[in-house]
Amino acid sequence: MEQNTEKKKELKDKIILFYNRKNKLINAIIFIFVLAIIIGIFYSANVKKKNNLIAEKYIEAGLHLTLDKKEKSKILYEEIILSKNKFYSILSLNNILENNLILDKNIILNYFEIVEESNDSKEHKDLIILKKALYLIKNGNIQKGNLLLKNLITNESKLKYLAEEILIK
Repeated sequence: MEQNTEKKKELKDKIILFYNRKNKLINAIIFIFVLAIIIGIFYSANVKKKNNLIAEKYIEAGLHLTLDKKEKSKILYEEIILSKNKFYSILSLNNILENNLILDKNIILNYFEIVEESNDSKEHKDLIILKKALYLIKNGNIQKGNLLLKNLITNESKLKYLAEEILIK
């Protein structure tokens, strides 16, 4: 029993001695850890706040579109695309295309590039490429559109069969 208490005292003394020797290092590690947690919390809150603002802009743009204020809606959708939000940028580009808010092909193709770059997911990128190919085919650039569809097929995309079916037609 006495050995057990002596070992506990000895261990306690070793820990205190270690802490006294490495006091600055331990305090620095604790400080860095706490600072990282605080920065992470603020970063997360900031991302959430930006996402909420973009969601509000998207809803506002939709309201303007239903009220036939296409110019205001177009401006808001463009802001959303330029914000490079992974979710709302795709939706905004789709709304611009469906409602013919922008007729300049170069601007639309530029927006396709922005949306494609802002998405990390291969499936999302493939979907954007498919949409871009359909847009190009619809607007007379059949050769470029078919090339994008062929790339989807050779890259073994999940949209391979859909791309093949479009090419057949």
